[in-house]
Amino acid sequence: MPTYTLATTRTAETEIRKSRFIAHAIPLADRAAAMVELERLREAHPAATHICWALLAGGQSGMSDDGEPSGTAGRPILEVLRHHELDGVLAAVVRYYGGVKLGAGGLVRAYADAIAAALRDAPRIERIALTTLVVEISYPDEARVRHWISQEHYALAASVYGMAVQLTFSLPLAALEQARVTLRDLTQGRAQFPETSA
Repeated sequence: MPTYTLATTRTAETEIRKSRFIAHAIPLADRAAAMVELERLREAHPAATHICWALLAGGQSGMSDDGEPSGTAGRPILEVLRHHELDGVLAAVVRYYGGVKLGAGGLVRAYADAIAAALRDAPRIERIALTTLVVEISYPDEARVRHWISQEHYALAASVYGMAVQLTFSLPLAALEQARVTLRDLTQGRAQFPETSA
């Protein structure tokens, strides 16, 4: 199943029974980047009652109710991220308490609705797992292989010249096996794949 990230940061503000909920959905790489963003939000909203959040980033998930009753903020936010099939996203909701208690069910709905509002119509980008392939070819095959790499829009990372030409490039993990087959075909079986390739 494909996963997606956001093209840009999204925000939305809602008011529920006098409490302000300011939702932020921020694309990022990992937990360390998420902690930096959370600190930035805390500095920007020093008077906020709560800053609740959830993170999905390549297996580095996490969440916090930040003082709200357990399970009423972080988990609902996380479930909205999962529902949208997002990864590489920090979802944080800043709450300014307005004096009216919402109850556990009301909090769950408020936090889920706040982040859902920020994600409404958000442009998503499919996250594609990349890998690196090292191919060893003869000098006469180099131009043909380089042309193929360029044509497939793969990123050439390194070229090493010795007894043979060794090209290192990145490509989607899902295309790895087909790339090996194609490279063997292009070089009439001469392409070699050293053990160093991932």
